[in-house]
Amino acid sequence: MKHGLFITFEGPDGSGKTTVSTFVVEQLRSMGHSVVHTREPGGVDIAEQIRKVILDPKNTAMDVKTEALLYAASRRQHLVEKVLPALNANQIVICDRFIDSSLAYQGVGRQIGFEEVYAINAFAIDNHLPDLTVYLDVDAQSGLDRIGDRHFLDRLDREAVEFHQRVVDGYRLVRERFRDRIVVVDANREVSAVQQDALAVVLRAVNAHD
Repeated sequence: MKHGLFITFEGPDGSGKTTVSTFVVEQLRSMGHSVVHTREPGGVDIAEQIRKVILDPKNTAMDVKTEALLYAASRRQHLVEKVLPALNANQIVICDRFIDSSLAYQGVGRQIGFEEVYAINAFAIDNHLPDLTVYLDVDAQSGLDRIGDRHFLDRLDREAVEFHQRVVDGYRLVRERFRDRIVVVDANREVSAVQQDALAVVLRAVNAHD
């Protein structure tokens, strides 16, 4: 039985993941593809409830390992309830964030350890890694400047720039580790240019899969 295509969008805060992935999804649907657009943490009810706990600015007492475990728990529920059924139905799944975010944010940003966080998540996802990851590359300060106008800043948005710089450093490690599935798109440009480049990357994968 033919299997669907699992594509994730990654990048630091302010890189434009949702804006770019939404454009790509709309274009794919206009071409007749069956696409599920989802996000992490969240995507299904239980995972969305976990998301609220993780990102609530009031939860300042949350231990960093608790945070990492909650992300993995949310990811597991989302995977089994939404992602895998869609892939098994031969659909394209496009997800804003997946395991790479935990490796960058918790593994390096929170300084828990890359391999430690990978072990937690390997258990959670049963080796269901993305077929393609589009990494939207922007430096930490530029990303923070972009989110400065948001009406609501979550618990991670409010971290110091040093934390966000470690996240960017963490993504460099992720890109080295998984270079076979990660394609980098320069997100420092006008959004329309970023959208077109991301669409071209995704279409290559879709056409190769078909």
